[in-house]
Amino acid sequence: MLPWLDTHTPFPPIERALKEPSGLLAAGADLSVPRLLNAYQHGIFPWYSEGEPILWWSTEPRMVLRCADFRCHRSLRKTLEKVSLDPAWEIRCDTAFAEVIQACSEQHRAGQSGTWIVPEMVAAYSALHHAGHAHSVETWHEGKLVSGLYGVAIGRMFYGESMFTRVTDGSKIALAALVAFLRTQDCALIDCQQQTRHLASLGAAPICRAAFKAYLASSTVQPEMDWQNAAKHSNLKAMLTVFTP
Repeated sequence: MLPWLDTHTPFPPIERALKEPSGLLAAGADLSVPRLLNAYQHGIFPWYSEGEPILWWSTEPRMVLRCADFRCHRSLRKTLEKVSLDPAWEIRCDTAFAEVIQACSEQHRAGQSGTWIVPEMVAAYSALHHAGHAHSVETWHEGKLVSGLYGVAIGRMFYGESMFTRVTDGSKIALAALVAFLRTQDCALIDCQQQTRHLASLGAAPICRAAFKAYLASSTVQPEMDWQNAAKHSNLKAMLTVFTP
């Protein structure tokens, strides 16, 4: 039976997650900042659709992207070189979090009946952002937001949540900038939650739940990353040069 949580009930051990549907751990509780931080520290994330209760997951295996394994294909390297040299392009951090999460929610509606980024999720991650634990990486062209991503950061761990793009390779540009920044912060791993062909093409790979849990135990207790450094616009764009010829 699926455990039902109230606001004071702790999460069950992630090893108790159901095999069908894969990784479903519990339902209920709330999306408060303390609850979300506790969830992510233990390898748990919320994912549900409008009209459903809050559902909590811990997938097995877990899809992760090791920053050292990020695949910057030749075509993407050319794009990054163009972006790094053209003043019309900017890479920013945390200047438009609300716009990024809204764009991600709208992009997920394409070809679907709904989105998992429901209004309650938008409010919850916006609160995490104001608390300093959720961040956006944004690609701007000629002063317009054209792509971006957002996720959760705890210690030296980054949990990717969603990406959007309005231009070719836009989300890949934002991801490359994120990877470049995380490398400077000794953050070795990005949580991707679930397996997709797109993420695999960029170097992501599955690991077992036990290995992921062990990594979180050491990485989330490390000092927080210097996101103020990433927020300096010129810094993120300059970091792209690690991927260019």
